[in-house]
Amino acid sequence: MDYGLWTMDYKETINYLYSQLPMFTRDGASAYKANLDNTIELLNRLGNPQHTFKSVHVGGTNGKGSTSHMLAAILQTAGYKTGLYTSPHLKDFRERIRINGEMISEQTVTDFVGEHKEDFDQIKPSFFEMTVGLAFDVFAKEKVDIAIIEVGLGGRLDSTNVITPLLSVITNIGWDHMNILGDTLRLIAGEKAGIIKDKVPVIIGEYQEEVADIFIEKAKSTSSRITFASERLETHIKTGIIKDSVTSLAVTVTPAQDSGLKTRDLQLDLAGSYQLKNIKTVLCAVEELKAQSFNITEEQLRTALADVKGLTGLHGRWEVLNNQPLTICDTGHNPEGMEEVLQNIAATPHKKLHFVLGMVNDKDISKVLTILPVKAHYYFCKPDIPRGLDANSLWLKAEGFGLHGEAYHSVKEALAAAQQNATDDDLVFVGGSTFVVAEVV
Repeated sequence: MDYGLWTMDYKETINYLYSQLPMFTRDGASAYKANLDNTIELLNRLGNPQHTFKSVHVGGTNGKGSTSHMLAAILQTAGYKTGLYTSPHLKDFRERIRINGEMISEQTVTDFVGEHKEDFDQIKPSFFEMTVGLAFDVFAKEKVDIAIIEVGLGGRLDSTNVITPLLSVITNIGWDHMNILGDTLRLIAGEKAGIIKDKVPVIIGEYQEEVADIFIEKAKSTSSRITFASERLETHIKTGIIKDSVTSLAVTVTPAQDSGLKTRDLQLDLAGSYQLKNIKTVLCAVEELKAQSFNITEEQLRTALADVKGLTGLHGRWEVLNNQPLTICDTGHNPEGMEEVLQNIAATPHKKLHFVLGMVNDKDISKVLTILPVKAHYYFCKPDIPRGLDANSLWLKAEGFGLHGEAYHSVKEALAAAQQNATDDDLVFVGGSTFVVAEVV
């Protein structure tokens, strides 16, 4: 088809993006570029929009999506026109780029691709590089007061790593994308630390002894003030996760003696217990932004944290899909993320666990399968993307770890079977991959 004269509608434009350009979520490692050359060239042709707005850069292995959405919710509630760039999306490509919680229009996407089709043909950017260009172009044209920019993969060589933010945030380091980022936590940490910029303060969510020195040395080399959120704040659940309140989380935040912060009781609409870690990172980030002259009141902070989903459109984080039987999904998929999910499952009263599980084929899934509960009944399925691991292959692999169940043709078929087999006292959980969750929310 001739794209010279762009006459395509939104659906055709999206199909063009998916089919013409390598995309990590579809193709895996082949879509990952080992340099920023294409991104820099594309942004040059766009007039370098990334230099025209203030930003916060958020990276890490787990929690960066929740952290980004919480920060965006707080800033927009405080009256700032707030851009939010995240990935991947669950349902609609436009979820990746929001302003004050609203997705950009279909026409914006179509116009951008049509206007810059010739540049794409010459530069041959990846799907992710082009999407970053779109996001930065939109934020510049819409004159956002600040944009929260989530790293896509890694940090040092991620396409978003062309900004000079007001603040860098790294939530934590865990096992994910080892085929690209490295096969040790220290190598992965080195890649994540790549977003730390000269004289830009950095907040590390969790102090992890194995990798803390990497961040400290990187911050020292860039003269960046470094804060470990977990050393400044402690959190605990005020009201435990119970079946009648799985949609919210009451958290008490206690500061270290010399932090200058105060004890808070907060109500979060993000209910997973892993938010206990993320909220420390968010609160430290807010304090840093306030020190940089952002006006955020306590009331605005509380209002935002109680309605992050409503304000930003976030889905897939310990999200209740159904009450009879109680059905919950979560995007946690690497070993650390699944450990957090399993803690939530254990804290949720139920008789039997029905686990709808799907995964991708380019990751070492053994670490995850090792920690999954053997007493659960499993419904194995393949997410509907080329990277999806065949359901029968997953079933065979899982059997070797003592995980028993059946393979199904699709995620929805597996979920229907689980809900049909479950009683009202059981729990149905859906997860293992972001792309499994995308098919059920």
